[in-house]
Amino acid sequence: MNSPHSLRRPGPRPRARRRRTLLLSTALVALGTGVLAAAPSDLPSPGKGLNLLVVGVDGRKAVTATEKKKYRLGSRECACTDVIMLVHVSAKNDRVSVVSLPRDSLTEFPEGHVDRRTGEEHEGHPAKINGAWAEGGPAFTIETVEAMTGVEVHRYLEIDFRRFMDTVNVFDKGVPVCTKKRLKDPVTGIDLKAGSRSVRGGEALQYVRSRRADGKMDFGRIQKQQLFIANLHRNLRDGLLRSPKALKAFASTMRGKGKAERGISVTELVALAGRLKNLTPARTEFAVVPVGGFNQDIEGVGSTLAWDEEHADQVFAAMRSDKALPKARPEPTSEIPQGLGDYKPVKGASLLCK
Repeated sequence: MNSPHSLRRPGPRPRARRRRTLLLSTALVALGTGVLAAAPSDLPSPGKGLNLLVVGVDGRKAVTATEKKKYRLGSRECACTDVIMLVHVSAKNDRVSVVSLPRDSLTEFPEGHVDRRTGEEHEGHPAKINGAWAEGGPAFTIETVEAMTGVEVHRYLEIDFRRFMDTVNVFDKGVPVCTKKRLKDPVTGIDLKAGSRSVRGGEALQYVRSRRADGKMDFGRIQKQQLFIANLHRNLRDGLLRSPKALKAFASTMRGKGKAERGISVTELVALAGRLKNLTPARTEFAVVPVGGFNQDIEGVGSTLAWDEEHADQVFAAMRSDKALPKARPEPTSEIPQGLGDYKPVKGASLLCK
């Protein structure tokens, strides 16, 4: 295992990308009628699969004062990405792999990048991965993730608090979540009894933001986020995919109107849903990047996580090669207590709530 106290430094920047586009009209006609059949798309179709970077931004601008108080959202934004997921869709559209990148992962921003907040050109400096959005926006976030993983990002999806709540509310009954033990977080205010129930809007946001309910810190929050996505995917398969109109409304709500480099469009989201309409939960897999341990506090940065670089490279090599994620190792892979940080990929089917 690599030392958890070493910096995770970005590798060489990817070469200039050749924009490969492919109209999906012919393929979509075979999927049925309505939006899925009619909507053209410029969604890339790389020979080794499609990579989508999904980030959750700590943004509250469109959230009402009543909602902030009810769901304990606070009023101060951190201007950071507390959710970072690298999603790989296989070239055959028969597998989806999701790897979460903890927000406190240590990286080093390169010399010469311009801080969009101040216009200042920075020297190279250590930072948490979730600070890339604050300093350079979506483009710099993409660049940082690509440098750390070696995985080319084809499309980018950014979701803030308002958009998340509205997207969940597209489902009349919300999204199911479940827990073996009571979840009570004094910070977010979530209080769930053991068992299963559906959550909507602000309560769903409380659930995916909760990291002090189970003693698992940010790793627990990541597990909740992955469980939530697996159950949302089931809702899509069982309902919205049968209604082109409803599916387009869902995609429009989730996508929003903001512009971003390589931002996925509503049409592309609908087309991607069409590609994956037969994907079962058993063909989805979720993992957290292998983490070696905690770094010593760094001045100006704080407490950070160090990836197990050798193990992480194997995970990302599988994504680059359009292969399933490597299996978990039999021995502990992290120095963090309770097995937190250990690499343990799970199938989406195992995360479904009854």
